[in-house]
This record gives sequence, structure tokens and C-alpha cells, in this order.
Amino acid sequence: MSKYRDRKRKPIAEINVVPYIDVMLVLLIIFMVTAPLLTEGVKIDLPQTEANPVEFNPESPEPMILSVDEDGQLYIDDLAKTPEQVLTYAKALYSRKPKTDFLVRGAKQAAYDDVLQAMVLLKQAGVETVSLVTEPIQDKK
Repeated sequence: MSKYRDRKRKPIAEINVVPYIDVMLVLLIIFMVTAPLLTEGVKIDLPQTEANPVEFNPESPEPMILSVDEDGQLYIDDLAKTPEQVLTYAKALYSRKPKTDFLVRGAKQAAYDDVLQAMVLLKQAGVETVSLVTEPIQDKK
């Protein structure tokens, strides 16, 4: 027995990094596949104005953006929606988070009536304030 105690074992100071490399490579592949999907969205050519930017409260929830393309199609988070779906979604969101900012992104080529109808849908949902999204005027040089 004393022989067993007298024999000192050296601790193994090596870390097996192979599993970490495997996980890292899998994550790299996942990010490479999903990154292009995250940048896709609805292409809307916004009108340019000299309007002042809207000040958002950093403590308020993420704003709801309702987009209207040139064909009058409605989008929430780049997903096509019917007017009924927009109304239901806006009512639910406003009842849960009344401090949410509601924004309408109307394409430059969109009919005025289509953008106005999008704003009316939000008003029917009980939203008190609706803002329009534009782009700042770009200097042409």
C-alpha cells in the first residue's frame, strides 16, 4: 500500500481541442449559410425628404415597421401580410406593448391611397401615433 501512495502521478496538463474545433467548424458553416438569408428583405425605394429624424426612446420596444411596396402589398418584418393579418398583429402588439413605435415605409412608387390605407389599418388597431419612414436627401455630385 505504501508503494501506491509513494508513487506520484503527474497531472495531465493537455486539453483535447479536437471537439472544440469540430464545434467551431459547424458554427462557421451555419453562420455562412444563414448570413445571406438575414440580409434579404423587401426592396422598397423610399422617398427622400429633408424631414428631421424621429427620436426614439432607447427603453421602448423595437418599432413595428409596416412596409407598402409599389403594388400595394403590405409587409411586416419582410413577410407579406393581408390587411386583416396586419390589423390583428397591430392590435395584439399594441395591447401588449403600447409604447411601441409604429412606422409605415411606403415605396416612392406606391399609390398614395395604399400608404394611407396602411396608416388607417394601424389607426383601426388602436395605435395613437404612426410615423412615416423616408430617406435623407443624398447630395448628387
